[in-house]
Amino acid sequence: MRSVPIGGVRVRRGSRVRLRPVGRADVLDPSLTGRVAEVTELTEDLEGRVQLVVSLDGDAGRDFATGLGHRFFFSPEEVEPVVGETAPPTARVLIAGIGNVFLADDAFGPEVVAALRRRPVAAGVHVADFGIRGMDLAHRLLDGYDVAVFVDAAPRGGAPGTLYLIEPAPVDAAAPAPPDAHGMDPVRVLALAHRLSAAGQGGAVPRVVVLGCEPLVRLRGDEPEVAFGLSEPVRAAVPEAVRWLESLTRALQGDPRAPLDAVPLAPVGP
Repeated sequence: MRSVPIGGVRVRRGSRVRLRPVGRADVLDPSLTGRVAEVTELTEDLEGRVQLVVSLDGDAGRDFATGLGHRFFFSPEEVEPVVGETAPPTARVLIAGIGNVFLADDAFGPEVVAALRRRPVAAGVHVADFGIRGMDLAHRLLDGYDVAVFVDAAPRGGAPGTLYLIEPAPVDAAAPAPPDAHGMDPVRVLALAHRLSAAGQGGAVPRVVVLGCEPLVRLRGDEPEVAFGLSEPVRAAVPEAVRWLESLTRALQGDPRAPLDAVPLAPVGP
């Protein structure tokens, strides 16, 4: 199901609605009444009953699908479209910072996400720091996005601080992908997401692109000491990475299949 009419408005994935639970059948209903949420999915059972799956605005826990539930289900009669807002006419994009903040330049993704959160973000673009929570990211990928952008350290042999825009090779969905509750291997995350999707435990896996940065300090994780903070060249690349992401998301919201070499990235500069 792509959309449902509510109050004269076509509500679809990405629409923002105000919650008006009826019946007070759930203990959470009083605290949810009046809250604004985003529609993440529309479902219809075999008897034709429609439900809207929503996540609350400002709920940081929405990104952690393997923890307590942060998705709520309402009938069309229990929501009202937010006045003046309809579904964003563009694609939904997830920007996912990944990396370990205790391993020096591996914290590039979380640092970029922190910087991006201090700037306005377009409707339909979600920004989240997944750190090393690979299972949470695998589940989040199945939440109806058109594109996911992984922001990560990416050693490719360039000068430290060099940014890369990468289209990853297709993942072998049949390859073993045992879940790792305490690690973040993007390849395993994608393989797990494909397996979950094939098992009907979520939507389709979106297109994935990677914004990477060449690290200067690479740690394996078994060193006796942790290392906080980015190296100087990688830290200097964070503002440029934010500008690239803003250009990239504008392009991908207009065309989720746009070739990366055709995306007009923001020029280097303050």
